[in-house]
Amino acid sequence: MPEPRVRYEKADRVATITINRPHRLNALDVATHEELHDIWDDFESDPEIWLGVLTGAGDRAFSVGQDLHESAGLIRDGRWEPSTFGAAGRPGFPRLTDRCAMAKPLIAKVRGYAFGGGLELALACDIVVCSDDARLALPEARLGLVAGAGGVFRLTRQMPFRVALGHLMTGRPMTAAQALSTGLVNDVVPADRLDACVDEWAADILACAPLAVRAVKQAAWGSSGLTLEEAFRTRFAAEEERARSRDAEEGPTAFAEKRPPRWTGR
Repeated sequence: MPEPRVRYEKADRVATITINRPHRLNALDVATHEELHDIWDDFESDPEIWLGVLTGAGDRAFSVGQDLHESAGLIRDGRWEPSTFGAAGRPGFPRLTDRCAMAKPLIAKVRGYAFGGGLELALACDIVVCSDDARLALPEARLGLVAGAGGVFRLTRQMPFRVALGHLMTGRPMTAAQALSTGLVNDVVPADRLDACVDEWAADILACAPLAVRAVKQAAWGSSGLTLEEAFRTRFAAEEERARSRDAEEGPTAFAEKRPPRWTGR
């Protein structure tokens, strides 16, 4: 059987999702989007999984985004359909970049190129950890395209607006160090430390109550466009679940009893 386009592995509450097309720099073709769709459905629904790590196979690329060889073939065959923001009506919908309500935390582990739709996947994650040889870019304008999988919207929210606009309008790449200096990524480490650094982030997240982590994520992302007054009035489903959970009682109880908490995610 051929290798899957995406490897999906689960262990110790963590799901690892690996785009597995290193010969194409982990470019995203239609079949890869379809495989990823099923994986994200499973990731969201599996109660035993509390955290995801998204990465790319090999050491050359996280992902270079849309498979332009496939796109060129569709154009030649007259089967190319114009697209704009979001993936509604296209294979793999809803893709990760469309799943704005996903509450479980995701870490992007980035080595090498994160270009186009690859960077858009990383921007849709909550924590981004890069090797120092990573290069990030949204070069769509150089190809007559736009970063329609959320790149235009997310980049301008996750780094200073004028800096983001400069990258979007020119397609200029940035180094991992530049991305760190603008707050776009959380950590940059030597390539041989990348796995260990991601493991450290994962361990710190898993030390927290999973429902509390989801509540924080949903409230932070969901309130980003609100005033403080509006944010306080907004009801967040993940926070309501956390407030009524056994874990909300377990934390103070474990503290008083001087023992580590035993989280259940319920």
